[in-house]
Amino acid sequence: MNGRAETVARAHELASDYVRGLDERPVWPRASYEQMLAAFDGELPARGSDPVTVVEDLARRADPGLVGSAGGRFFGFVIGGALPAALGADWLTSVWDQNAGLNALTPAAAAAEVVAGRWIVNALGLPEGTAVGLVTGGMMANYTCLSAARHAVLAHVGWDVVQRGLFDAPRVRVLVGRDRHDTVDRAVRYLGLGQEAVTAVESDAQGRFNPTALSAALAAGTGPAIVCLQAGQVHTGAFDPFPEAIDVAKEHDAWVHIDGAFGLWAAASPRLRHLVAGINQADSWATDAHKTLNVPYDCGVALVRDPAALVAGFGVEADYLIGGAGDPMERVPEFSRRARGFPVWAALRSLGSAGLAELVETLCERAGQMAAGLAALEGVEVLNDVVFTQVMTSYGDDERTAEVGHRLLAEGTAVFTPATWRGRAAQRCSVSNWATTEADVEQTVDAVRRVLAGL
Repeated sequence: MNGRAETVARAHELASDYVRGLDERPVWPRASYEQMLAAFDGELPARGSDPVTVVEDLARRADPGLVGSAGGRFFGFVIGGALPAALGADWLTSVWDQNAGLNALTPAAAAAEVVAGRWIVNALGLPEGTAVGLVTGGMMANYTCLSAARHAVLAHVGWDVVQRGLFDAPRVRVLVGRDRHDTVDRAVRYLGLGQEAVTAVESDAQGRFNPTALSAALAAGTGPAIVCLQAGQVHTGAFDPFPEAIDVAKEHDAWVHIDGAFGLWAAASPRLRHLVAGINQADSWATDAHKTLNVPYDCGVALVRDPAALVAGFGVEADYLIGGAGDPMERVPEFSRRARGFPVWAALRSLGSAGLAELVETLCERAGQMAAGLAALEGVEVLNDVVFTQVMTSYGDDERTAEVGHRLLAEGTAVFTPATWRGRAAQRCSVSNWATTEADVEQTVDAVRRVLAGL
C-alpha cells in the first residue's frame, strides 16, 4: 500500500492538472447531481483500497460535476477564487491538520489568526482592539456577531442572558433593511429571537436602508434593539447610508451590526472607502475571506468592537483543555476548528496593503467593464447602479431573461446566476475572482452575444 507522501504527491499532480486546465474546461458542471450520485454510489467495499488509487478514482469520478469557480469566468452567486499564496497555505493547513481552538495546543495557528485578524481590522479602518473570530462563512459570522449583540443589549437593560436564558427576557427587536441577506434572518432564528423579532425597514430602488424609516420604526417600539445594516447588497452591490443610519440607531441605544460579506472590503481601497464611510462607528461587522479576499473555502470573519461581549457567549472553562485567556475558541461557536488563520495570513501577506487595495479596485473595474459590454448589446438592460462588483441584467421579459441564463450555462464559457429584483427576473453577475482578466470579460460578453443571437 502506498503511504502518506506518495498519496499527497499524487493529489498534488491531479490538482495541478485541474488548475492548468481551468481555461479550457466548461465553467458550469457537465453532469447533474443525479449523474454524480450514480457515479459515487455503490455498496461500501468489504476491503479497502490503495490510497493513491482512491485519490485517482475520486478525481476521475468528480471531474464532470465540478464547477469552474476557481477560474476567471465564474460570476455566479458571490464566490471568490483562491489567491496562489492562500491556496498553498490551505494545502499546508490540511497537511499540518491542526486543531486551532487553543493557544497552547497550536500556538502557530493561534498566532497566525491573531495577526491576520489585526491586519484585517487595520485594513478596514475598524477600531483598534476589535475582536476577530474566523468561522465557516458569512452566515456564521453574522450569527457570531449577533450573539454578542444579543448579550450586550440585554445586559444594557439588566438581563444576563448567559445565566438566565431567553425565557422571560425582554423582547429584543432586530431592525433590518427590506433587501437584507437571508443569513441575517437565519442567524436571528439560530439565536432563539424568533422571526417575529424582525422588523423590515423600507429601502430604496437600489436596496439601500432608509434612515428616516428606521427612525420611525425604532420610535414605534421600546426595549433592546439591534440594527443590521449592509455593505454590498447581494444583487445590486449597494451600500447603506452608514453615517445617517448609525446616528439614528445610537439615538435609540441600539447595537449596530454591518453585514458586509463581500462589500466590507471596499474600506481597504482609498478609491472606494467612501462607500463605507462611517462603518467604524458600528459595534460589529461580518465579512467573508472566501469572497473578495479570495481565500479558499471556507472562511468567514466575525468582528466585534467589544471583545467582552463576544467572549460572554463563547467563553468556556474545562480542566482538560489547557485553556487560557484569548484562546481562539472564545471568539467563535466551535470548539474544534480548522486553522483558517494560515491561509488568511498568507493571502494578506502576499498582497500587502497596496495589493489588497488593487485587488478590490480591479474587481470593481472588471464589473464596470462587464456592465458596459453587456449594455452595448441590443436588448440588454443593466438594472443596477454598478458601484462595486455586482452587475444585474435583464434581457426583455422574464421568460427571455431566464432562457438567456439557461443557455449561457449550457454554452459553458461563463456563469451568471438568476435573481428577482423588484418583481422582475434578472441575471446576476458577481465579479469576485482575482483571476478575472479583461479578456475573460470580453469572452463572457461574446458568449452572451452568441446566446442572444440564437434566441
